[in-house]
Amino acid sequence: MTAHVATFLPDGTSAQLRAALARLARTEDVVHVAVMPDAHVAEEVCVGTVTATTRRILPAAVGGDIGCGMVAVRLQASADLLADRERAARLLAGFYQRIPHVLHPAAAAPELPDELGEAPIGDGALEGMKRREGRMEFGTLGRGNHFLEVQRDDGESLWLLVHSGSRAMGPAIRHHFEGRAERDPSGLAFLEADSEAGRAYLDAAGWAARYARASRARMVDAAIELFGELFGAFADPSSRLEIDHNHVRRESHGGRELWVHRKGAMGLSAGEPGVVPGSMGSESFHVEGRGHPEALDSSAHGAGRALSRAEARRRIGQRQLLREAEGVWFDHRLADRLREEAPSAYKDIGAVMRAQRELVRIVRRLRPVLVYKAA
Repeated sequence: MTAHVATFLPDGTSAQLRAALARLARTEDVVHVAVMPDAHVAEEVCVGTVTATTRRILPAAVGGDIGCGMVAVRLQASADLLADRERAARLLAGFYQRIPHVLHPAAAAPELPDELGEAPIGDGALEGMKRREGRMEFGTLGRGNHFLEVQRDDGESLWLLVHSGSRAMGPAIRHHFEGRAERDPSGLAFLEADSEAGRAYLDAAGWAARYARASRARMVDAAIELFGELFGAFADPSSRLEIDHNHVRRESHGGRELWVHRKGAMGLSAGEPGVVPGSMGSESFHVEGRGHPEALDSSAHGAGRALSRAEARRRIGQRQLLREAEGVWFDHRLADRLREEAPSAYKDIGAVMRAQRELVRIVRRLRPVLVYKAA
């Protein structure tokens, strides 16, 4: 039996994407697949895919970066605060000092919050990672498409946006439990949700999501503190919105209780707020879900890659990146390494948003002012 596949793509699918979706759709117990406008080929299950099952858990349909998500908050400051190069440089330097890309020094690594440090997540290996890598990576940004961005809305107010996840812990949890899983004929690993291993995975994935959320909160707090020290600008707590896009949850759709896996897709019921970022040179959007049943109340989580990282490095040079990101402050010393994050490496965010008009309503448009990230 092949699952129903609902697609919301802005353009045609590639042969690779079609093959990956067909494999997912014929996996036993998969009953519905929704393909978001930002979908692109990735390891085993495509990013931008929503997968519903009745009894099985598919770790690959969540991905490794469990709990990865966005948090946005408005700053009580206008966009002209960062019109000056010197101010932008001071802010970037402060981010480097307070929000590492990869690791805190071992001696300075923060203690995990009690609810994370005291909660068991698996065997001795995962517990050992939690005490080492978990501490050293807590409150760090990560590489790839993870970022901290200062944006301006149409009213010229500044916003902070952080995109990060569970760092090394999420992939370790996925790898650990896939080692205990069975394999479907399609090749995907699965755990029965009501089995001991299935319940343990769900507990560990829940822990990773809480870790990711707390890690983002630490970075946001550090960034807001820096704005206060440098410019006397503080945040509006009532504006804060946060959502993740890599998870598995028990949800009711069409009168059925389902395990809904989202890998690079937000779960937005009607009226629920979310964030759809563009690239480091294009618009981002604050949205509200419309609760579309065929999409399983889901939305794209960003622009989605148009070029693989390797292809972007072959095609995009430093000059092109600088042209595409003109007017946005970032560390130009990283221009060569950031070529794979150039706006042209991603889909047109406008086309993505048009393709999901039935899925979300746009609440606010934002443009990048300053980007802090590492390739």
